Amino acid sequence: MAKEQNPPMKPNIIVALLVGLVLGFVGGRVYSGSPTKAETKPAAQAGQANPARRPVDPTVFKVPVEGSPTRGNPEALITLVEFSDYECPFCSRANVTVEKLEEEYGKKLRVVMKQNPLSFHARAKPASLAALAAGEQGKYWEMHGKLFANQKKLDDASLEQFAKEIGLNLDKWKADMASPALSEVIQKDQTLAGQLGASGTPAFFINGRFLSGAQPIDNFKALIDEELVKAEALVKGGVRPAQVYAKIIEKGAERAAPKAAQQQQQAPAVKKIDVPADSASFGPATAKVTIVEWSDFECPFCSRAVPTLTQIKKDYPKDVRVVFRHQPLSFHANAKAAAEASEAAREQGRFWEYHDKLFANQKALDRASLEKYAQELGLNVAKFKAALDSGKFRAKVEADSAAGTAVGASGTPTFFVNGRELVGAQPFDAFKRLIDEEIAKADKLLASGTKPEELYAKLNADNVANAPAAPAPGAPAEPPVQKVDIGNAPVKGAANAPVTIVLFSDFECPFCSRVVPTLKQIEEQYQGKVKVAFRNQPLPMHANAKAAAAAALAAHEQGKFWEMHDKLFANQRALDRASLEKYAQELGLNGEKFKAALDSNKFAQQIEADAADAGRLGATGTPTFFINGRTLVGAQPFDAFKRVIDEELKKAGAVAADRK
Repeated sequence: MAKEQNPPMKPNIIVALLVGLVLGFVGGRVYSGSPTKAETKPAAQAGQANPARRPVDPTVFKVPVEGSPTRGNPEALITLVEFSDYECPFCSRANVTVEKLEEEYGKKLRVVMKQNPLSFHARAKPASLAALAAGEQGKYWEMHGKLFANQKKLDDASLEQFAKEIGLNLDKWKADMASPALSEVIQKDQTLAGQLGASGTPAFFINGRFLSGAQPIDNFKALIDEELVKAEALVKGGVRPAQVYAKIIEKGAERAAPKAAQQQQQAPAVKKIDVPADSASFGPATAKVTIVEWSDFECPFCSRAVPTLTQIKKDYPKDVRVVFRHQPLSFHANAKAAAEASEAAREQGRFWEYHDKLFANQKALDRASLEKYAQELGLNVAKFKAALDSGKFRAKVEADSAAGTAVGASGTPTFFVNGRELVGAQPFDAFKRLIDEEIAKADKLLASGTKPEELYAKLNADNVANAPAAPAPGAPAEPPVQKVDIGNAPVKGAANAPVTIVLFSDFECPFCSRVVPTLKQIEEQYQGKVKVAFRNQPLPMHANAKAAAAAALAAHEQGKFWEMHDKLFANQRALDRASLEKYAQELGLNGEKFKAALDSNKFAQQIEADAADAGRLGATGTPTFFINGRTLVGAQPFDAFKRVIDEELKKAGAVAADRK
């Protein structure tokens, strides 16, 4: 835009430029950094360029609102879509902020709610169902308010009491809560959240632009004011107010770029990383280098990083501090309990000894084992048990997890070396290179008079300020081709087929079952040309999905994966243990061998590895397909697959012709 000192523009030219800006802002990639103070000024008042201002990414995502609970003026120029969890403390704080925004912006703002009950909040999904069931009687928002006002009382009896208080027909409300239709709404919302990169709660899209977390109200207002300018320009250009949102998101991106693709295209991230006073650490507080680690005690990759950290402690005893923060992944059943247990050990001054116990015994993290390790380390076991029983450290673990998600540490392990990101169980040399570079910077700062206790804050801030600028956003595009391994996954089709489809799926997911006929059609039409590999991604909200995945692999061990696959998808509402054994019998499997495989958790590691790969590839929802490495998301029609398959066959034909 022109600087203030330039000659005034005619009004019609200004409108044209603003409309052009709106259309040009569609597409690109996600940016969810917290704005600086300079950024919190409304865009309409930001009259001159501010070189200190950190740019907010202009990406617009296509976030559908139809069928979701909505409050506010249907002709509002600003649509705020929130993905939320009724048991999440950060969501309740953000709810207060949203209510204040509604008061301030009045008819200019409408609010749309989508459900994302996180797996580690046991009562979040029942609460979401309660709200949606209330919505069936026109009282979603009344229940919404009750739930956030009573976050610690979300048991069944309390939910029923809230339903009575807002005057619902209880019989209908209970029937609607039990309806698969409302569970499908939640599943659909969660799949959409994953596709948009909104893996934590709360997550907001303001006219399609992403804002993550319970941020200060000024951060919301800055973005809203900026979007109001664009929306008003569209109205002046002839767009009806009721059509503004549809116009803005019309060409928006439908999914965030896969994480692996982002890592290929960008330099490693540099973030402002806080070090909470209550986090476990080793090394001096005045160390020249601070490494903040987000980790999961049940994650096999995290355990591989332990020897590297031990080596760092040995080689840099005075120069490096390591801070441990929690990121228990949803598909690790015992990770959250182990995290809380480690905090109970920290309370008694034995965190690192307990940390080592947990990583040395990753396959035994049940409650009895956690207590056993406490006893072996000489802890006060009664105090330890009381801490676990009371949930004393639950909020600490959840706060760490949310903070990790906010800075992009949604996978484990993720490290930040003075704020410089290092992802995965990397070798010692990868850490050594960054550590040595940071020590050299620290020595210069100390020589110039920086106090040792100020080193980390200064180095972290300097690294953030000097990070390479993000590339300019481009137009929406198909995610880049990724390398997707088959591993030991069950495969159907010719071994030398020129097209390979790797499918990440969940046997309890209704959308996954809908695609089964499409895959059969592909198999019939492309005989010998396409092979399909099945990999497991049991979603945490599906109670029987993991057991069903194990059952399918146990059948695979006896040469009948695809027969069991079809049984499971044909009987999605009956995936309990007795039913799984019944299907094995019907297929003529060796029943004792099948049961032994399930009892021993023989395939747990393979299922977890599949799910971890899905996350790495950006396949956060199910079903997700990779066709020769090209991404296709959801239960799409046959023609969508046909287009990509035909393109890949054409490429394969051209390559074969060149070789002749």
